[in-house]
This record gives sequence, C-alpha cells and structure tokens, in this order.
Amino acid sequence: MHILVTNDDGPPSPDSSPYVRCLIKQLQDAGHTVSVCLPHTQRSWIGKAHMIGQTLKPTYYRPSKELHGEEALGSTHPRPSASGDVEEWVLIDGTPASCVQIGLHHFFQDRGPIDLVVSGPNYGRNTTAVFALSSGTMGAALEAAVCRHKAIALSFAFFSRNHDPVIIEAACRRSVKVVEALYKQWPTDSSADLYSVNVPLIEGVENNKVLFTDILQNYWQGGGCFQEIEADACDENEEEKQIREGSLGEVTGEEPPSSAKKGHSHKHFKWAPKFAGVYKSVEEAPPGNDGWAVKEGYTSVTPMKANFAFTQAASGQKELQLQQTTAVQTLPIRVKEPRHSEQGQTFQAIVSYEDPYVQPLILAALTSVFPQGLVDVIVNVPSSQDASWLDQLLAGPDARALSITSYEQIDFEFAASHPRSCLINSYMIRKALIRKHYLSTTVDHWIAKRPESVLKKHVKRSEAFEVDFAEFLDDALIEAFDLRESLDQNESLEEASQRQWWILKPGMSDRGQGIRLFSTMEELQGIFDEWEEGEPDSDDEGGGEEEDTGDGITTSHLRHFVAQPYIHPPLLVDGDDRKFHIRTYVACSGSLSVFVYRHMLALFAAKPYSSPWDSPGDIESFLTNTCIQSSPNENTVRRFWDLPLPPRSWTPSSPTSAL
Repeated sequence: MHILVTNDDGPPSPDSSPYVRCLIKQLQDAGHTVSVCLPHTQRSWIGKAHMIGQTLKPTYYRPSKELHGEEALGSTHPRPSASGDVEEWVLIDGTPASCVQIGLHHFFQDRGPIDLVVSGPNYGRNTTAVFALSSGTMGAALEAAVCRHKAIALSFAFFSRNHDPVIIEAACRRSVKVVEALYKQWPTDSSADLYSVNVPLIEGVENNKVLFTDILQNYWQGGGCFQEIEADACDENEEEKQIREGSLGEVTGEEPPSSAKKGHSHKHFKWAPKFAGVYKSVEEAPPGNDGWAVKEGYTSVTPMKANFAFTQAASGQKELQLQQTTAVQTLPIRVKEPRHSEQGQTFQAIVSYEDPYVQPLILAALTSVFPQGLVDVIVNVPSSQDASWLDQLLAGPDARALSITSYEQIDFEFAASHPRSCLINSYMIRKALIRKHYLSTTVDHWIAKRPESVLKKHVKRSEAFEVDFAEFLDDALIEAFDLRESLDQNESLEEASQRQWWILKPGMSDRGQGIRLFSTMEELQGIFDEWEEGEPDSDDEGGGEEEDTGDGITTSHLRHFVAQPYIHPPLLVDGDDRKFHIRTYVACSGSLSVFVYRHMLALFAAKPYSSPWDSPGDIESFLTNTCIQSSPNENTVRRFWDLPLPPRSWTPSSPTSAL
C-alpha cells in the first residue's frame, strides 16, 4: 500500500529523532510505497496546531543508507533532485499537522492515492491522556483522520538511555506487522478514525502480546510544566533529549529539589514537564490501559475517533491477532480509460415501463444525457413475450443494448449471456421478504427471540391466514385471535368511528392490488365475496389461464393474506392533507449493518386523506402507491427533506404504517 509517513521529531537525529529512518526502511522492505513529509526540525508537544499567517516552505532531504547514530544523518537541499532518481523526503517548516495536509494534497500524486498515514515513531511514549493531548505525533494522525484518511500514531517507549539498534529494528519490524494488521482489520462501521500504537523498546518485544487498551485518564501533578531559567534556551533538539532522558524524563521519575524565589524578577521559562506524577498514575491505575500495557512490555493499540476520545471498541487486554508472515497488500492502480469516440458507439434503448408517469421521465433522461443520434430508442415492445425476447428487438446478437422495463419483463437470460453488450435496470432479486405474509412471519419470529427489538413497537402485528374460497373465510380465521376478538367487539359498536379498523393485504400481490379496509366480519366477508363474483366455476370454464377479476387482483393471489390494525390518523405535512410514505434505498452488509440512503422521496396519495369510516372504498385517499393513481401530478413525488415537517412533531417511538 501507499503510506505517508510524518512525525513531530523532524528528520533523523540521534538526539531527537532516532527511529524514523529505521521504520521507513522496514516499511519499504515489506513492499510498501513510502512517501515522507516531516517537519524540518523538532516540533514535539505541539498537538494538532497550524501556524496561522505563516507561508510554509519545503526543503528536500536525501536520507543516508545508514539507519542509526550520526551516520544516519542525510543531506538537506533547497531544491528537489533534477533527475528524480534518488530517494527524497519533503521537509516543511511547519507543524506535524501541516505536514499531513501538504503531504496528502500537494506532493506524491504521481505515486497514486495514499492508503494510510503513519505518524511516528515518536521519540518516547504517548500513553495516558497527559501525553496524548499534547502530542504532535497524535496531532498529525488526527489531522489525517479529519481529512478522511486512515491514520496510525506510532510511539516508541524507551526505558534506558542505551538505544540499542537491535532493539530499535525489532520494534520497527513489530510496528510494520501491527500497521498491516490494523489496516487489514480496519472497522467498516466508522467506529474508529485512527489508532494510537505504543511499542516498548525492550528485548523480545516481537514475542510479546499486542493488546487493545483504553487511554488512561490522568492529570498533571506537582506544579507547572515550565522551569525558570536565567540563560537563553538551548537547542530544540537538545531540549527534547533532556526532557525525554533527563532527571524528569522517561528513564527516571525523580524530581529535583525546588528553589524558592521571592518577588518579581525578569525570567525565562523553559518547557520542563514533571513526569513523576504521570508514572505514578500508571502504577496506581488498574490493568487494561495503555500506560499499564507498555509498562508490562506489551504493545498497546487504542482505537480512537477524531475527537480525543477512545472508542467503546477498545476492550482492555484483548489481544490483536497478527499474521505469522508479513502479507503485503497491493492495491491496483486505477488508470483512467480513454474515452471512445462517439462514432460507432451507438446503442439501442428498450424502454417499456408500465407506469405512465415513469415512462416519459426515463425517455427525457435519455434525451438529456446522450447526444442526438447516439441512442436508438424502442418503446413498442410486444405484449406477449417468451422468457427470452430481447434478441428479437435488437439489430444483431452483439448489438449494444440498454433495457429498462418492469422487473417482471426483464430478460435476465439474454443479459446473462451478453454481459459486455447488454445492461438491464435491476439485479435478479428474491422476493421472499417483500411478500407480506413471509415478512409478517419473519417479524413475529424475530420479536419472539428478541423481545427488546425496536420492531416490537415500530411494526404493527400482522394476522396471517390462508383462504382458498370465500365460503371458508370463517374457518381460516380460527387462529387469528386478535383479529377475531377485535371484529367481535366492533360488532357491538354502532358508530363506525369507534371501531378498530383493519387493513387487508393479499400476500402475493403488488402495486397496491387488492388492498382493502374493514372493521367487521360482514365487511371482510363482503370483500372476498366480491372477488369471487364472476369467477369460473371450474378450470374448464376459465381455460386454465389466470384472469384479472376486475378489481386489481388475480385468482392466483386469493390464498395468502395478512391483516393489520389500520393507523389513524397518519402524519400529514403542513399545507398538504394527503397521506404519504417514504421511499428510500438501503444497503445491507454482513450480519447485519444497514446503511440508509439519505436522499429519500415522499410519495403522496392521489386524494386528500379521509378517515376509514368515511370512505373505506376510496383507495386513492389511503393508498400512496403511485401506480394506482389515475392522474399523478408533479406533486405526487417530492424530496422528503424538502417537506415542511414541524420539529418534534413525530418521534421514532411512534408506530409507522406498513403500507
């Protein structure tokens, strides 16, 4: 993969940046493309800052072939190499966060997209909140995260002034494996934007565990972080070395004797934080945090969001499983294909959609998108078709074709045999869950196993039953206990407005066919009797063909039904008294993450809404299916987020209609 490396310690230096050269070499040896953009000097303890008003200027660093000590120092040049055949890093006279911005957006484009940003290795640990909140290493990773790039902040925790090259190289090898494992296992649910990784510089680090940890919440103790001095501050690199390795640094936690002064005097102040309290907080804290893990010799991994908060996905002491062998993930380089000339690239578009308001919209879209003469539109499609019919309309078997029809008309057989020349408007799907009686059973089973599910409150319970003939309706409802009880109670109520109304849906129908409202057994029986009127008495009379009974439902649909309590009144928007439903797309991944497409549509009924007892037979007032509307208009379909919904007028806890 293509990795951008930055840090807050600057270019290689035995005093302040002793690890970065070795890590980059290990990443390159693992097969990764590594681009480097570093601060031109020490920039520790600066967090995620940018220098406002400063014009940043790059210089170009050519690293040494040596990895450690004074021999690892490279050379800096004001201009990049003219030949471009040498390894060259970019140094910026800015902050670590600025290096990330410039590295992501202004250099290295010729190497392809950057897959991961690695900030570090930091010269010293970045465990606990005190260190993490001030860290330039963490700040650079956070900057990458808010730029929507995967990022890892890498820090090396040392316990001795003896920086053994063997131990450093082992820590770098360990870091490469951790980086590769985290990238491969990066969560897809946006639970982590970046990771903070702390690797202890100890013998045998490659054999120790890698643990997911929390960040220990701690605070500065024992006074301020600055020391009064009389002389000018020393070199920045030397200061960082003294802070990390001095009497108050990571090697020991002893505090020097304090000297009291009275009155005001002109002073300078040198950054000299006291780490004794930090290490004491680690000793006193229970296991499971990042400071504890490093103290015990483990590598610490903390998933974080780009808001200085570790995520709930961090589980104390759970081990990160590393692959035994380093697997190099190579991402394909996407090369933009040249545009073909329009000559010879014409195609045929077969557009035959059943809905009269959809057909002209599709034709208008084709006209607006494709130049004149590029597409040959066919709208006259034979009404009786075999399973494979598309080849009969095309100029030849290999003709380029776009077929947009209703799902039932799609010629899947032809499309499957001509994948390079034929496009259709839908994948092949299974309709089990959209069949109402199957969906009802699935919801019932789910709630029975998971009574705490939101479906228990948000989906009205359905009564599913089977009816072969209208005369057997009473027997079919024997086990529909809630429905029978409701209908019996309604019989004693003279006022229709006091009854509980139900909505009947044939399980195998679609496009709004056969949906009715009822509140009594007599009304329900009348619906089924109406459907059977005019039906042939035997198969011989009907010729064996399914026929439409005239009310939008075919005889084959008269078997599976569901009935649900009807929700009255529905949510209506200001200025429009028509009922509506929301049409949206969702994508499901794994088992089971559901992603909802934000750009939703609101589909409105054809007529103003009326109560079920006022006009139970007027389906255009309570059904929002646009396909049943005799005269749809431009206000039938609207963008949901453009609707004048009053704030807090409805809540997710309110049940919604299953229409």
